[in-house]
Amino acid sequence: MDVALLVEARVNSNIPTLSPGDTVRVSTKVVEGGKERLQAFRGVVIKIRHGADGGSFTVRRVSHGIGVERTFLFSSPLVDKVIVVQHGKVRRARLYYLRGRSGKAARLREKRLDKAESSVMAESPPVAAGEGS
Repeated sequence: MDVALLVEARVNSNIPTLSPGDTVRVSTKVVEGGKERLQAFRGVVIKIRHGADGGSFTVRRVSHGIGVERTFLFSSPLVDKVIVVQHGKVRRARLYYLRGRSGKAARLREKRLDKAESSVMAESPPVAAGEGS
């Protein structure tokens, strides 16, 4: 008996199509005491895993000189929204080599979008300069 047939993964509709190298801002719901708030996590997608449970993606950022990686589930109701800030130009599916790099060596070039994709990106709402982390 296959477990994937018994459990159907519900994909969160607030998560757009992602690819490795994208810089994203993930807003997650955090419950502290009786209050619920949104917490932003901005970083580079270094891994995407597809599976029967819906899959996951891992985001990496450097905070105060320490690399922090966080894995989010595509089917998680705790992920409020994901905004793609920049599309990175990469040539591999797993970006584990970024763990050993720092500073300018860890930067990724921006992928040039063709006209059809750039018009879709232009329609998305602008992001304020002081918003997020």
